[in-house]
Amino acid sequence: MFRKDMTIGEALSINRNIIPVLLEAGMHCFGCPSAQAETIEEACMVHGIDADELLKKLNEIK
Repeated sequence: MFRKDMTIGEALSINRNIIPVLLEAGMHCFGCPSAQAETIEEACMVHGIDADELLKKLNEIK
C-alpha cells in the first residue's frame, strides 16, 4: 500500500506498474535525485495534484 510519506523511489521499488499513473500526473523524473528524496505528498504539492486522489489511483494498481 502506498502512503504520502513514501518517496517516489520507494514507491517505484514496490511496483513499477505505477509509472503510467505518475506520467499522467505530470511526474516524469523517475531517475532524478528528487525522486529518491521527495515524498509522494511533496511531489503532489510541487505538481499541484491532490495527493489523496493520486494515492487512490496508485493503490488500485496491481
